[in-house]
Amino acid sequence: MPDSFPPHPMPRVLAVSNQKGGVGKTTTAINLGTALAAVGETVLIIDMDPQGNASTGLGVPRSARTTTIYDVIVDQQPIGECAVRTSVPGLYIIPSDPDLSGVEIELGQADRRSYRLRDALEHQAQVGELAYSYVLIDCPPSLNLLTINAMSAADAVLVPLQCEFFALEGLSQLMRTIDLVKGSLNPKLELQGIVLTMFDRRNALSGHVAKDVRSHFGEKVYDTVIPRNVRVSEAPSFGKPALIYDLKCTGSQAYLKLAREVVQREKVRRAAA
Repeated sequence: MPDSFPPHPMPRVLAVSNQKGGVGKTTTAINLGTALAAVGETVLIIDMDPQGNASTGLGVPRSARTTTIYDVIVDQQPIGECAVRTSVPGLYIIPSDPDLSGVEIELGQADRRSYRLRDALEHQAQVGELAYSYVLIDCPPSLNLLTINAMSAADAVLVPLQCEFFALEGLSQLMRTIDLVKGSLNPKLELQGIVLTMFDRRNALSGHVAKDVRSHFGEKVYDTVIPRNVRVSEAPSFGKPALIYDLKCTGSQAYLKLAREVVQREKVRRAAA
């Protein structure tokens, strides 16, 4: 690559994470990414979960996953060679691979094992080929080397939080993890925001959880709430984001609203920087 090739500005990198499973993490990564693309952003989703649900949900069959995030993390293959164009204009994904489950053992004491993803993103920006405004990393629902790589590479963590009884307990655990990574690996890491998911207005508990989270985290909680919605749940089985499967459903409209809120908050953050 010629030295005169201009470096590309780093995108805003968000780790979509919650160590508790079943909170709408992958659903949020898929649909927020789609909604951001719909409002004019260029988005890369990185599927860091060995289950590969984000890849499946965006219609990337296993047969098409010839190069994956495994190749980036283990073999240090360039990001640009692994990104796949989705059916959504402006939305790309680096698929997952079941072999990711063994990354911790494979890398052992390898050099910069916690920074493999960060190094790959920074290299791609330096050679002028990281042309995205947002990178969303769909993390596995556990604290392992993959999650550490995601948080080491991220500017901030976006937390989907299910409106249920044990939500705050899981959130406190995640905040400890963020503090740990910030203190030892990535000093710039911050909490981007908390997205309340699977909100059921008929259930008093949903309202109580939302109130508790807002009282504790204040403006870090997005105004937009993602409702419990059957159409959003159905969409992945068709290999489509909810916004493509049924744009008019309440879940799709909520994710569009969330995307606009994310973009607006980013404008405020940049202006204040």
